[in-house]
Amino acid sequence: MSYLMIFITAIFVNNIVLSQFLGICPFLGVSKKISTAAGMGGAVTFVMVLSTIVTYIIYHAVLLPYNLNFMITVTFILVIASLVQMVEIILKKMSPLLYQALGIFLPLITTNCTVLGVSLLVIQKDFDLAHAVCFALANALGFTLAIVLFAGLRERLALVNLPKAVQGAPIALITAGLLSMAFMGFSGIGN
Repeated sequence: MSYLMIFITAIFVNNIVLSQFLGICPFLGVSKKISTAAGMGGAVTFVMVLSTIVTYIIYHAVLLPYNLNFMITVTFILVIASLVQMVEIILKKMSPLLYQALGIFLPLITTNCTVLGVSLLVIQKDFDLAHAVCFALANALGFTLAIVLFAGLRERLALVNLPKAVQGAPIALITAGLLSMAFMGFSGIGN
């Protein structure tokens, strides 16, 4: 599979949030402002790419040769948790405003199923390291695109006088569903 095809399908056709429905918690929770959503997307991108590289190496250097495949999920979660702690420390020192804006959702990257899901999909699809990094970066960019688009829509919806029954979570879920349906229009591209 070519790198360009991996990028197109991961970002648009099989978007990790809008098509595969992974990472819904931060998608709904950190999408009220575009700046916060972009910051979350950047943090997820960094963690996803780095964790994919590290988990790929650990899988092929330790788990596979020693027949420890049953430890894959636990090992990957520990690696991701460690990387998130590193990102949290870096953000706290370098960008305190972004650190505060992300709040509880920054530690939740540890349990963000997109990060773990991409690491596991790389192994499942039997990618080499270069394709694995490309796949992780494309999925991270797809996550970022989805969350930033959704944040933009939610910012616009905040300016509209909506009926009380659909304010808050109901309109957010309706909007997410419509955004997901819009991305279904790309489904013929990867074939």
